[in-house]
Amino acid sequence: MPTVLVVDDETPLRDLIRAYLERDGYTVVEASTGKEALSAAALHNPDIIVLDLMIPEIDGTEVCRRIRASSDVYIIMLTAKADEVDRVVGLEVGADDYLTKPFSPRELVARVRALLRRPRVQVVAARVLRFGDLTIDVDGHEVRVGNEIITLTATEYRLIALLASTPGRMYSRAQLLEHVWGSSYYGDDRVVDVHIANARRKIQENSTSQPFVETVRGAGYRWRQS
Repeated sequence: MPTVLVVDDETPLRDLIRAYLERDGYTVVEASTGKEALSAAALHNPDIIVLDLMIPEIDGTEVCRRIRASSDVYIIMLTAKADEVDRVVGLEVGADDYLTKPFSPRELVARVRALLRRPRVQVVAARVLRFGDLTIDVDGHEVRVGNEIITLTATEYRLIALLASTPGRMYSRAQLLEHVWGSSYYGDDRVVDVHIANARRKIQENSTSQPFVETVRGAGYRWRQS
């Protein structure tokens, strides 16, 4: 069964989350600090991590950043803060989704289930896509500008590969959510904006070309045609 790592310093909340997840058939591993979370992630190789933003020793944002540097595991960020900045920061460091406390345990389980059902987008038959100084190795899941490898998260890569596979085609946020997150995704569609902005920034910091991803005002995104 899929393994879920639950990271929160509130024991009653961890117990509640464990009860709901185990009732749904998941194996649950717990951690209460950032250091414990990093150790548990390395030891148990979970399928998904439920990660509180405010945990001792190493905060959730830094834990997410470190895990994302070497793993594509799904991460749901929990935050007690309603400030949009905190949610955006979590998404920028690689979280796939977020929930603001207090939340329904049933909704958390539904989001876990939805993430684990997320399809991996099939982009193109071509093995390598080239646009100016940008190269996308589809089979190797590698993006380069010149000889420089651009480090993208799994979600950022799937978005870039999907858009690049059909230059000029406009995708709405809803279409991108369905292709990359799956039709059962529950979260805010602004997650698309965050991941695209992050990927675009990483690419353009190293490229002398005009931006490859264009924003279609009020509609969505498309890959610039050469």
